[in-house]
Order: sequence, then structure tokens, then C-alpha cells
Amino acid sequence: MANNLRFQVVEEAFKKRALDVKRPEERPSEYFGKYVFNKQKMFRYLPSHVYEKMIDVMDNGARLDRSIADAVAEGMKKWAMEMGVTHYTHWFQPLTEGTAEKHDAFVEHDGKGGMIETFSGKLLVQQEPDASSFPNGGIRNTFEARGYSAWDPTSPVFIIDDTLCIPTIFIAYTGEALDYKAPLLRALHAVGKAAKDVCQYFYDDVTKVQVNLGWEQEYFLVDEGLYSARPDLMLTGRTLMGHESAKNQQMDDHYFGTIPDRVQAFMKDLEIQALELAIPVKTRHNEVAPNQFELAPIFEECNLAVDHNMLLMSLMKKVARNHGFRVLLHEKPFDGINGSGKHNNWSLSADNGVLLHAPGKTPEENLRFVTFIVETLMAVYKHNGLLKASIMSATNAHRLGGNEAPPAIISSFLGTQLTELLDHIEQSDKNELFNLKGKQGMEIDIPQIPDLIVDNTDRNRTSPFAFTGNRFEFRAPGSTANCASAMIALNAAMAEALNSFKERVDALIAKGESKLSAILDVLREDIKTCKPIRFDGNGYSEEWVIEAAKRGLDVEKSCPVIFEHYLDESSIQMFESTKVMNKKELEARNEVKWETYVKTVQIEGRVLGDLAMNHIIPVATHYQSQLIKNVQGMKDVFPTEKAERLSIRNMKLIEEIAERTEKIEQLVEDLTDARRVANRIENIHERAIAYHDTVEPHMDAIRYEADKLEIIVEDGLWTLPKYRELLFIR
Repeated sequence: MANNLRFQVVEEAFKKRALDVKRPEERPSEYFGKYVFNKQKMFRYLPSHVYEKMIDVMDNGARLDRSIADAVAEGMKKWAMEMGVTHYTHWFQPLTEGTAEKHDAFVEHDGKGGMIETFSGKLLVQQEPDASSFPNGGIRNTFEARGYSAWDPTSPVFIIDDTLCIPTIFIAYTGEALDYKAPLLRALHAVGKAAKDVCQYFYDDVTKVQVNLGWEQEYFLVDEGLYSARPDLMLTGRTLMGHESAKNQQMDDHYFGTIPDRVQAFMKDLEIQALELAIPVKTRHNEVAPNQFELAPIFEECNLAVDHNMLLMSLMKKVARNHGFRVLLHEKPFDGINGSGKHNNWSLSADNGVLLHAPGKTPEENLRFVTFIVETLMAVYKHNGLLKASIMSATNAHRLGGNEAPPAIISSFLGTQLTELLDHIEQSDKNELFNLKGKQGMEIDIPQIPDLIVDNTDRNRTSPFAFTGNRFEFRAPGSTANCASAMIALNAAMAEALNSFKERVDALIAKGESKLSAILDVLREDIKTCKPIRFDGNGYSEEWVIEAAKRGLDVEKSCPVIFEHYLDESSIQMFESTKVMNKKELEARNEVKWETYVKTVQIEGRVLGDLAMNHIIPVATHYQSQLIKNVQGMKDVFPTEKAERLSIRNMKLIEEIAERTEKIEQLVEDLTDARRVANRIENIHERAIAYHDTVEPHMDAIRYEADKLEIIVEDGLWTLPKYRELLFIR
């Protein structure tokens, strides 16, 4: 029965066809932001003086005047109701890697026995959702349920179905952040101010510096029927067992290949709905692994980009189901092929139009460029362990270090020209300015092909933090993560580095040095200090692991141990000095991280044990019984000597199945015992380490035995869809 069901599921999955996606008649530019209360709609629905105050809040960081909240709420409500909206919600990002929302209707008693639609400024600005079931890391007691969500006016309100969604921060009754957005906003404010102060060494007209983020979202698609037939995919997001397909990604034929029709239909539908929500999606393509794809938007202001990524991940899941797919955002859903990351392209830009990480046209502008490059390297060097902790998780740990994912050692790739320039500045004792070559032409001896413009750096796919011409690409974040985690750590570290740079330059100027001399003296000092973080070689080599350790970089691989960097003295000092998070908030977040790690591995262990005992062993022993009957039948048909000779292969299989099923039974028992022992450890930090050291190895051993059984058991008896079925959409 299971056999027939599996093949029915596979057959139905392969029969699916692309849905006919009805495209809007307008151009994308005409329906972009249709469901967003953007500046254009504010101008239409708000009184002029209210509109001007809101623009000041959004563009200049002015404090929100509560006196205009009622007028803003009334305008929002009018627009939303014209769009068919009946409810509103405060949309926030708790420490669950997802989003949260509680919907309320636009209704109140009218005092005359009826109802009226109403939405006040008080309801817009603040709500009090129950915080009792959200991760808090001990900030509040279990019986204390109060938490506050507060409107973030810098991120536009939007509509999903019949609900007006209001982006908010989420804090405890005592004021500590219980989400990602609150510390992200603090980090963006800190780095913006620090960068503006340093910018004023080079430009008199800079009044504001903005952080830009362009994420690249990788993901897998699988047929919904096949997904439903894999309990491990349903419950953990990844396959806990499964022998690799004879053909996977080794031919490199999927990368940038023709997008399958069904996937193309999904992508079109997703893009339309994303653009209607003002998510500026631009790029789509096949990734390296089968069934793996990527979507990337145009760069945006960092806070808005984070909100858009969280919204998009939710939208992807909904749209995929309409097309008979399930989206897999797990970093490593399939063993032996590429995992999925979320590359964070990060840069700073001043309000005079200058990209601070881009080379300039004059020696003075290039001094600014080198300053921001070096101070970025200082931030990454000083807090390389913290940056690794910011992207680490039980799921991302499976991805880092293999199949094109960067290794679990933070280093920075700069390219030959920039490396040579920094070396020249370090070794020079002259206060000289310099020019950069920038982009150069490359002649191609084919008449029909124009000359190419090439960047002054190549790319290093093994580098976790690579310079790519006018920005840094932080390649280590995982596909399911909230970008804010990495952005909080990076921007806070950058703020600290820039503040330190300015303090030291100002001190030298106060002693009588010229501004140029002071800047170059501090740059030389910092270039020498952060030199260990620069690495342009192969991040996968064993030699690099040894070399990185010699350089003092963090080479730890244990996820629970890596999290400890949040509580390093240098980390606490950095977060507190930049006013991004205090020690209590950091301790709470680490509690959450350790607890999440334990729960993730615990669930995987339970699911794996269930699959082993209720799927793998019964199927293997059933096949073993068939083989035994075959051997016995041979003895009834052939002479003893011939029967034994003809049954040699089957006897070997019978013996191998017996040995492997016995090992699995023992390993499942050992796994259960290891979990029980770990669960008795009261300290969550020590319990997480125990899960890593004593529970996970049993899971790896069980998988090894199960995968061996998969390739020897008759295909028709195997109950779980195999990689060759899961990984190829038709």
C-alpha cells in the first residue's frame, strides 16, 4: 500500500502543469506599491501639515508628534477601507525568525445599539499584545504577560488580504527589546551618526548617512505531494535521511538554466504580488542545485529591506502552495548539494549622493573610500566571532563550509588592487594621496562584441565578507534567518569603529597635526591592526583553518559555543557604548538562541527516531523476509550446492540488512538516552552544548545506516520519496 501510495504521489507531482497566471494589464511601475500607504497616498489622504510632519519623521528621523496620530490614523483608515480592508494588525518580528500579528476589526459600539468603523491614533501608535508566549530569555516572568508594540513610521503600512498591517517594534513592559526591529533601528541610528561625523572630514554638505541593504534570497521548491510524503521535511524543513541522487548538481546544468514552466509561473505570480507590496524584486534565476532558485531586489534602506525580506518569505510560502509547491527556506534541506544562503549586500551612502564604499575620482575622495574600507575591516576584525554568532543557527551550521557556502571563519576578501593599495599605505611614511584605477576596459578580439568594462576586483565565493566594488557582500547569513540579526551586529560594530577612528584623528589634530596627516596616521595603525582579517585565498582549505587560528580569528564550529560571543566583554562594551543593546538584553537573546538550538535538534532527533523505527526498519525487514523466502525457494527448486551458489548475493543482503537494522535500533536507543541525559541539565547553555556534543552524532550515525539501506532495499518497497524524485521538477 505504501509502495503504491508513494508512486501515486510521484506520478501526480510529475503531471502538474504551470498555472495560467493572469498578469495585470498595467506595467509594473503602475501597480508598484498598490497595497502600500506610501508618500503618494499620504499626500492624497492626509492634511498638508500632517503630511509634512510625517515626511520629516520618515526622511529626517524627527520624533513623531502624537498630536498628528489621529489624523494619520483617519487617513490610513479611509484609504484602507476603500481597498476593502476590515481589520488592522501590529506586524512585528519576535525572536522566532518569523513575524507575528493579532488582527482587530475597525469596529466599535456607536452608543445607539449599532457599530461604527473607527481607528484612532492611539491604536495606530501603540498596542499591548500578550508577550507571554514569545521568546524572551528570562527578561519577564511567565505570569507577566504584558508587552508593547509601537509603530515604526519609517516603514510604510501595507495591506495583506483584508488587513492593514502596521510595522512595529515589540518591547517588554520594562522596556527591553523582545524583537529584531528595535535594536536594528538603534544600530542604524548609531552607524548613521558615526558615519556622518567621519564624512564631514571630506564633505561639508553631508547631513545624513543611510545604510543600504540588498539581500539575495535563495530557496528550494518541491512538489507539495512529495513534501507531504516526507515527515522530516514537513516537521523540520530538511531531509534527515536520503541517499544522494546519481545525478544532482555535478553537471552544473541547472545554474542559470532555463527556468521550468511551473516555476516560471510561480515566479511571475510572486513578483506581481511582491511589487504590489512595493518589494522591488528585480532578479530571478536558477541556482546551482536542482530545484534551487534565487530572487533578489533592488537595494533599499536597511530597515525597509529587512521588513520586505520578512514579508517576502511569508508571501513565497502562500504563493507556492497555489502552484502545487512548497518553499524550503532551510539552509540545508538536502545533503550533498548546495545549501541556501541569504547574501547581505551592505553599503553606506551619504545624502550628497556619495557611496562611501565606492572609489572616487579624486585623491581626496579615494582617501574617504580607503577610510571607510579600513574601518569596516576594523569592525569585522575586532568582532569576527560576534559576526559569526549573528549568522549562526542549528540550521545554518549544516550549510557553512561546504558546497559553495562560506566557511565558519569570518574573513574579508578585497582583491589584488585594494590589497596592494592598503599595503602601500601601511608601508609608506609619506602623507601622500593616491588614485585608483577603477573600472578598466577589456578588449575582445571579436568585431561584433564591444569592449567590456571590468571591475577592479574579482569575486571569491569562499569569502564570508567580500568587497565587490562599491559594497561588501556578507555571504554567511542563512536563507531562513532574519537579516536584522547580522545587520544589528555589523552596523553596531561599524559605529564603534568609526567613533574610535574619529576620536583618534581629532586627538592628533588637537596636538597640531594636519587633518590629512592625522587621518593617514590612524589609517596606517588600523591597517596593521586589522590585517589578520584579510584573506584572498581558498576558505575551504585545511591550511586556512590552521592559519586563521594563528591569526587569532575564531575557528570554533560548535553552534552553542559560538553564541557565547554575544557575551564577550568586547561585545557587551560595543553594544552598550553604541546604545544598541544592554547586557540584560544580550543575556536574554543568548538564552533564546540556546533554547532554540536545543528545541531544533530535539525535534529533529524525535522525527528521525520515528522514521527509523516506523519506516526504515519495517521496510528493510519486509524486504529481508522476501529475500529469505527466495533463498528457501531456491533450496526447494535446485540442488543444495547450486541453490547455495545462486543465493550468495541474497544471503549477503540478508546479513547486511540484519546488521544495519540492529545498528539503527541501538543508535535510536542511544539517541533517546542522550536526549534524556541532556534534558536533565538545568543550565540551558550547558544543555545546548550537550545536544551538540552527544545528541547530534547519533543522528549522523543513524542517517548513515538508513542511507545505506535505501540503496539496497527494493525501490518499490521504499516508502519515502527519494532525492531523484524530490529534486527534479517536471
